[in-house]
Amino acid sequence: MTPLRMMIAPMVALCCAVPASAQTAPVRALAQLTPPGTKALRVSTPAWREGADIPFENTQYRGNIFPGLRWAKGPAATRSYAIIMQDVDVVRDGVRRHALHWTMVNIPATVTRLQVAMPAEGKPAGSSYGPNYKGQAQPYLGPRPPPGLKHRYHIQIFALDTLLTLPTEASYADLIGQMRGHVLASGETVGLGQADPTVQR
Repeated sequence: MTPLRMMIAPMVALCCAVPASAQTAPVRALAQLTPPGTKALRVSTPAWREGADIPFENTQYRGNIFPGLRWAKGPAATRSYAIIMQDVDVVRDGVRRHALHWTMVNIPATVTRLQVAMPAEGKPAGSSYGPNYKGQAQPYLGPRPPPGLKHRYHIQIFALDTLLTLPTEASYADLIGQMRGHVLASGETVGLGQADPTVQR
């Protein structure tokens, strides 16, 4: 199985699937990682309002500029934060799948903000990039949906009571497996990505 197919393989057991017609229905990817009653983290980006369109500058169509991210501090037992960004509206072979765009782990518990236009090498000390659909240890990879309906992009933050030790060839399953049972709090922000009408096809 190629890395691309591995990262966008169906995640029925891990993520909340929705019918293709439910373009505006809420999706809470990986919701079962957070036990009921767990504190919710406020998550936001200065680049767009919650649920609004993602600027093209923050997509692969124009510059792939990191939008910036901030979140509320986790519980006192937090040792690190992990970030997962997914497109939940990919349809391949008639099946709805989640495309993994960006992951970052072991963000220090003292960090609750990532700067706008953060360069790939500018991540917080001690943190590391995880896998996305292009491969291992990949920095932010913004939206690039095909023409058609807008896609929902979920950026989730997880406060963990541990540090993760991902293998060199870490998969999405490896990441989720290590996080399971260690989530103290979580939150997300959602933006809508669309094809750039100025791009010639």
